[in-house]
Amino acid sequence: MSKIFVDACFRKPTPYTPVWMMRQAGRYLPEYMKVRAQAGNFLNLCHNPELAAEVTIQPLDIVGVDAAILFSDILVIPNEMGMHLEFIKGEGPIFRDPVKTEADIDALLGGKEAADKLTYVYDTIKLLKQKLPEDKALIGFTGAPWTLATYMIEGQGTKTYNICKKMMYSNPELLHKILRKVTDIVKLYMENQIKAGADVVQIFDSWAAAIEPAKYDEFSWKYMVEIAEYLKEKYPHIPVIMFPKGIPAFLDKVYGNFDVFGVDWGTPMALAKEKLGDKYVLQGNMEPCRLYSKEATTKCVEGIQDIMQGEGHIFNLGHGILPDVPVENAIHFVKECQRVSKK
Repeated sequence: MSKIFVDACFRKPTPYTPVWMMRQAGRYLPEYMKVRAQAGNFLNLCHNPELAAEVTIQPLDIVGVDAAILFSDILVIPNEMGMHLEFIKGEGPIFRDPVKTEADIDALLGGKEAADKLTYVYDTIKLLKQKLPEDKALIGFTGAPWTLATYMIEGQGTKTYNICKKMMYSNPELLHKILRKVTDIVKLYMENQIKAGADVVQIFDSWAAAIEPAKYDEFSWKYMVEIAEYLKEKYPHIPVIMFPKGIPAFLDKVYGNFDVFGVDWGTPMALAKEKLGDKYVLQGNMEPCRLYSKEATTKCVEGIQDIMQGEGHIFNLGHGILPDVPVENAIHFVKECQRVSKK
C-alpha cells in the first residue's frame, strides 16, 4: 500500500499535502504523560521498546498525522559511546563527563561497536512495523554530528556554545576528530534504523544557528551530507530529510543528495522555495507558538499553502510542538493542513 508521506518526499502525486509535527509524541499529550510515568523516567521510556512504540503511535490515533516519528532521543548516541547521560528536572540533559581532550575522544566507543549497542531503538522500530497501519510511514531520526558534539563538549544545553566555539577556532582539528567519530556512528545507526524498518529518516541539526554561515559547511553541513549520501547510495528508496535550524544565510550554499529540506519557522517559506524548491521537497514551517491560537494556525497554514500550492511540500511546524499546547489545537492544525491542500 502506498504511503502518502513517502510519496510526497519523492514529489509524487498525493491526494493532499501530508502533515506531521516534530515532537508530536510528547508532553502535550496526557496519554504520553501516563506512559512516561509508567516508565519511571525519560531514559527508561527510550530504553523500553513496548512503551516507546506505544507513545510513537499515539499522535496518529489522537491527532491524525500522516507519519509517525520514532520516539527516542538524539543523545542515546553519545550515551552508548560511553558518556554518562542524566535528565535533570528543570535542567534537561546533562553529561557529567564532557569531552575535553583527544584522550577523552579516544576513550569513547566508535563505529559499529557503538551503533550495535542501540538495540532498543531498532527493536522499537521492528515493533512499530508490526503495529502501524500500512498507509502510515515511520520516520527514523538522528541528531546531526554538530548538534551531538555540542552536548558532548559543553556537557549540557547552552545559549553561548562558547566551549564548542572556542574549540572550533583554537583547536579545529580536535573538533573535527569528534565530528568524524560521531559521523561514522551515525551512518551505521541510520542504516540500522532502515534495516529495522524505518520508511524515512531525518537528520536534526537543532543547533545549526550557533555556527556562523562562513563556517557552517566545514563544521556541520558536510558531515550531514556525508551521512545522507551514504544512505542514498545504499537505500535510494528511503527518503532522507535534512533539518538544519536557523540557517537562512546558508540557503544559497545548500547542496547534497537528499530528498527533503526542513524549513525552520525563522526562514521565510517563500525564500526557501525560491532558493531550494526546484531541487528539494520542502517541509514546514509554521511557528510552533501559533498553535496556541486556532485562528493564527489557520491563517499561517493558508499562507504556506498559498506559497507552496501543494507542490513539493510537506506540512510541519518550524520546530517542535511545545508542552502546553492544547491537544485540540494540534488536531485543528492537522485538519487545516489536510483541508487547504485537498486536491
